[in-house]
Amino acid sequence: MRISDVVRRKGDAVVTIRSDASLAELLDLLAEHRIGAVVVSDGEGRVDGIVSERDVVLHLRGGAAPPLEERVAAIMTTEVTTCGLEDDVEALARTMTERRVRHLPVVVDGRLAGIVSIGDIVKQRLDELQDERDQLVDYVQQGRPAPR
Repeated sequence: MRISDVVRRKGDAVVTIRSDASLAELLDLLAEHRIGAVVVSDGEGRVDGIVSERDVVLHLRGGAAPPLEERVAAIMTTEVTTCGLEDDVEALARTMTERRVRHLPVVVDGRLAGIVSIGDIVKQRLDELQDERDQLVDYVQQGRPAPR
C-alpha cells in the first residue's frame, strides 16, 4: 500500500501557516481545525517547517518570550521529515515511530501535496487487515476466494 492511497482516501487539503504568524494565530488555527500540526509555508507550496502541539508545549515550558506574541518561526521544526506519494505505508509507519513524529507532509516535485498523520496510517492498516480477514473468512466458509 502506498501513501497515494492514503491521500486519495483522506484528501490533499493541508492547513498551513506563515512563519511570521504569531503563536496566538497558530493556536487559533489548531483549535479551529482540531488538528495537531500545521505545515509552515511562506509561499509557492514550499515546506519551510512544521509546528505541532508538542513544539508549543516545549516552548511554553521554556518561558522565554511573551508566548502569544512569539512568531511561529521561533518554535517550528525546520528539519522536516517528509514523504512522497509512492512511499510504502508500512515503511512510513516505522519511520514515524523511530523519529517520534506524528505528521508528515507529502511532497511531490518539491511542492506540498498533502499531509499524513500516524492516525491516517493506523486507519489504513486496520482497513487492510479487515479486508484480509474478510477474504480469509470467505475462503474458509466457501472454500474459495470471494469475488472482488
